[in-house]
Amino acid sequence: MKRLSIYIFLFATICWSTATFAQADISMATHWYNRANYNPASIVRPDYIYLFSNVQKQWVGLSGSPAVFNVQASEFIHDYHSAFGISLVSDQIGVTQAINPMLTYAYKIGRNDDWWLSLGLAAGIFSRAVDGSLFEAGDVNDDALYTNLEKITRPDANVGIEFQSKHFVLGFSSTHLFSIAKADSVFLNTNHLYGYAIYKNTESELLNYNFGLQLVSRRSLTILEGNASVRFKHPTGLSTGPREIFDLGLTYRTSRQMSLLFGLNITNNFRVGYIYNQSFSVGYNANSTHEFMLEYRIPSQVASACHCKNLDYWYY
Repeated sequence: MKRLSIYIFLFATICWSTATFAQADISMATHWYNRANYNPASIVRPDYIYLFSNVQKQWVGLSGSPAVFNVQASEFIHDYHSAFGISLVSDQIGVTQAINPMLTYAYKIGRNDDWWLSLGLAAGIFSRAVDGSLFEAGDVNDDALYTNLEKITRPDANVGIEFQSKHFVLGFSSTHLFSIAKADSVFLNTNHLYGYAIYKNTESELLNYNFGLQLVSRRSLTILEGNASVRFKHPTGLSTGPREIFDLGLTYRTSRQMSLLFGLNITNNFRVGYIYNQSFSVGYNANSTHEFMLEYRIPSQVASACHCKNLDYWYY
């Protein structure tokens, strides 16, 4: 545990000493199911190949409203204590579109179910295009009208650390590292810092529950987010334990946004989810936001250490 404390202290010191706070990253409530979009360390998921996808449509009914698509895949290789993954995020807002493909790697420290620490790194590119021809101008003859297509592509990288024990998940990450200390740009996404703590309890035969807090820091904005979720289970009488059926959750952000989460286990290895988001901020669009999620697991022999007490449990 002394060595574990040293790892956490060194990592946090490096990240906080080099970072500057920045502006908006994509915000999707399903990160409570999968944090890999902003913390590459979280792809350590023993026993399975893991596939995840979600899509979000904000401010339904408003032309040009934001639409986000995210897809990820990862596998843990037990013999190397390492996880490898890929991800792709597409974010379109009005006349701008950003694409962010990444390769992800995480190394697991700790060889049992009591606790483990993972260190992660993601590397790829961030590309944003602004298509001025899509502007709907009131006067098409306006000389100041911007009609060009501009695009910029830059290298991108995220880094993270995550600790998991029987009841707790603790993590810290920093995204878009190449934007640290750079001025804001309409083309580039800027550095973000994430810190979170989750308490989980899976001991009951009838339900799992968890509570989480996350702090997101940007250049001039800090948002605190809280989440509470319950997963209902059906006792099977088998040695593998009860089967998880569905979850209900509630999330609230200090930016005055609330999300209702619902997840359903179609099979032991296939889950779907729906999230309804609503903003209560004065001056912002009051239209609702909808989010859909798919999760799929493929049992993998190379990912398994054959020590899990219950392989039916979904990851936290």
